[in-house]
Amino acid sequence: MKIKNSHIIKNLVTAIVVTLFFSCSNDFNEVQKVGILQNQPIGEAENIDLKYTVLKEDTVRLVANLLSPKMLDYSNRNFAFNEFPIGIELKIYDENNNQTTITSNYAIVYSGTDIIDLRGDVQIATHQKDTLFTEQLYYNQKLEWAFTNEPFVFKSLTNSTHGVGFDSDKEFKRYQMLEMGGEIELDN
Repeated sequence: MKIKNSHIIKNLVTAIVVTLFFSCSNDFNEVQKVGILQNQPIGEAENIDLKYTVLKEDTVRLVANLLSPKMLDYSNRNFAFNEFPIGIELKIYDENNNQTTITSNYAIVYSGTDIIDLRGDVQIATHQKDTLFTEQLYYNQKLEWAFTNEPFVFKSLTNSTHGVGFDSDKEFKRYQMLEMGGEIELDN
């Protein structure tokens, strides 16, 4: 009788262990799925044409127009951001309706810091025909300040300058170029 009970107990223990093993693997699979879902965007948008306007004295004025083929919304993360994996075209208008155009092949907008990270064939062209070319540029929306530590080319109507490292206000009125060279025309 002892041998039969021992055999039954072994079978019972084996069945419990196997059940626990498979139930743990199922729970682990569920945990993996949750991790994957948390890494996915909370929303996706295609063919964006976002216009930012202000109302002043019964007149609506266009301030900016963001165009992009695709936007991924990661506002479900602790450090929220929006990603533009196919690039952007941003048109900014001043009070006189002068347009500055910013383009890049890729962009990320960090909500918590108001920093925009532009990458890949970044170009900023002002209405005064000043143009900055670089491969990566950061723009601080609060300070309205652009900066890069990457190589750049800055072209104006009279000058063409290149270097590594560039800081500027949004209108290129106050700027600093690091490690620069190029052709500069000086007034006599």
